Amino acid sequence: MEIKNKYKFVNHLWDPKKEAELGEDQVALFLYRSNLLGSDLRITNYGGGNTSCKTIERDPLTHEDVEVMWIKGSGGDIGTLQRSGIAGLYNQRLHDLKKVYRGLEHEDEMVALFNHCIYDLDSRAPSIDTPLHGLLPFKHIDHLHPDALIAIAAAEDSQKITKEIWGDTMGWVPWQRPGFDLGLQLEACLNNNPGIRGIVLGSHGVFTWGETSYESYINSLEVIEAASQYIEDQIAKNGSVFGGQKINSLSSDQRKDKAAQLAPLLRGLCSSENAMIGHFTDDDKVLEYINSNDLERLAPMGTSCPDHFLRTKIKPLILNLAPDEDLSDDQKILDKISNSFEQYRKDYQDYYNACKHPNSPAIRDANPVVILYPGVGMFTFAKNKQTARVASEFYINAINVMRGAEAISQYTSLPRQEAFDIEYWLLEEAKLQRQPNEKPLSRKVALVTGSGGGIGRAIADKLIAEGANVVFTDVSEDYLKEATSAYSSDQAIGSHCDVTQADSLAQAVQKACLQFGGLDIVVHSAGLAISKSILDTTESDWDLLQNVLVKGQFLLSKTASKIMKKQGLGGNIVNIASKNGLVSGPNNAGYGTAKAAQMHLSRLLAAELAKDQIRVNTVNPDGVIVGSKIWEGKWAEGRAKAHGISVEELPAFYAKRNLLNEIIRPEDIANGVFAFLAILDKSTGNIINVDGGVANAFVR
Repeated sequence: MEIKNKYKFVNHLWDPKKEAELGEDQVALFLYRSNLLGSDLRITNYGGGNTSCKTIERDPLTHEDVEVMWIKGSGGDIGTLQRSGIAGLYNQRLHDLKKVYRGLEHEDEMVALFNHCIYDLDSRAPSIDTPLHGLLPFKHIDHLHPDALIAIAAAEDSQKITKEIWGDTMGWVPWQRPGFDLGLQLEACLNNNPGIRGIVLGSHGVFTWGETSYESYINSLEVIEAASQYIEDQIAKNGSVFGGQKINSLSSDQRKDKAAQLAPLLRGLCSSENAMIGHFTDDDKVLEYINSNDLERLAPMGTSCPDHFLRTKIKPLILNLAPDEDLSDDQKILDKISNSFEQYRKDYQDYYNACKHPNSPAIRDANPVVILYPGVGMFTFAKNKQTARVASEFYINAINVMRGAEAISQYTSLPRQEAFDIEYWLLEEAKLQRQPNEKPLSRKVALVTGSGGGIGRAIADKLIAEGANVVFTDVSEDYLKEATSAYSSDQAIGSHCDVTQADSLAQAVQKACLQFGGLDIVVHSAGLAISKSILDTTESDWDLLQNVLVKGQFLLSKTASKIMKKQGLGGNIVNIASKNGLVSGPNNAGYGTAKAAQMHLSRLLAAELAKDQIRVNTVNPDGVIVGSKIWEGKWAEGRAKAHGISVEELPAFYAKRNLLNEIIRPEDIANGVFAFLAILDKSTGNIINVDGGVANAFVR
């Protein structure tokens, strides 16, 4: 407890009991340390930094004892690092690479040579940081990107401040792109300053170490704590940050309302080359920065740490909108902000052209990743929700760096050429090319009504499996909680929704915009069934069926198509109707009529919305008894009575009456929806029957 209370700016999480459980397994202790350090975004950002340990192992070829370095592999994240994500290399062979190293112009060829140093044949590909760890002699090493350390590293007089804080106990090396030569610079720094506890890397981060995993962990915490305390002392002395406050924030509810209104417009603009998924935050750190006097000076400078701008682009876009701007007129707002996006793309093209090399990869998407709305918050857009969220986290790290650097000195960013050489590094491009292909519905946002269970849930699960982000909606909170429990908020969220109420649907769509940036797909699956003769059908039965099935579809289509038009990216509306809308059957007037109305409304909307590239189609299930919520109630009893059989006989009865003699399941309906979304991409106003083949329901 005494150790835990020692720190104000970092969390001491080391558990001696866990350490005892791991015993003498140094690799397990290194992984434990890595996960603790990576769990705190103040210490290192997602995917950033690196950790390692060195052990003595028996060489399988010579049976001699050799030193092996275990290090986070390329593309990993120390917060979630497992044994499968590390590389094991003969450390002496890394030292032997000095004999063949040909200098800075030949850095990239060294990465391929790391593979000749592999000891563990199950290794992940070694990262570019491998020599930085291998050429230092310590058993346990942490390379981290704490906001406080990068603030010092990015300060104009970084070396002087490093000495002021730690005296002669910390080394310092100027900015240099990671690679073999930087490893040599670290080695030289240690040789020239024996006994130091770590090294600050200019504009980059920090290296710390220890003879045990615990010693390395404590050393890292203490160095970060000292840097954080120094910065806070300077802020207290100065009395303000970022030149003080320029504008006031809206209230929390107002900020979220504005963000939900604006997000689809921003998403459309950011998706001019590739569709993007959005993220919004109004974190206090963001508001302090975007509401400040220094925003216009600092934001264009860009970020300093390579990990930051690789995720966020070199600079953000600042919206020329007042916090209380009236956002109700989409075209007016588009006219006001479109020029800013055009200028941003031009600036990025100019940056690329000015810095490119003959062998540089082709220019990437020129749209902004980070968009700042003073008084409201920060939007980030990327290929998926996790990447957009992480970009937001990285830019908050960058804000913290600017805050600290400005408090102790003056913030400096990387020169544009240095930034370009990192962003368009051939090794970075190779890493991008190794990423798996995107799924068919990646970059899409979907909302599925009635998705707490049955057919709706199967559809939502299918869409997520194929890459979409999904908003589950249902009138049952319990069903929603169960349905969404299998997913992270980067994949799906739930929204309580009554489809018969316009306000309830509007709130669900607003959630989609706030969480994911907009909406591309809506599936109206909410439903119920009532099987009664015309004489037994009450007016309330009739109204309930019309409200849930038809009015719900009307309200959802109206609300969703407005968002889709605002984005300008097209869209898909798929309505789950029924074979009963095509075939006359006994005791089915209310339900069959509502389903027929759903189908015709779909056709009408297909004709109306096609000019906006919004496709509207229908899937007609039949006899989905197994797994369907509808068949758990009186509908099953009513249909069994109508056909003169028992409820238990219904699955076999429905299977026998279709041409394929197949039992139809919710997953089959989900496949029909997926076909419209990902395969039949030039189909609108169409109907797919998923019924095993019911001849009377053939569309004609």
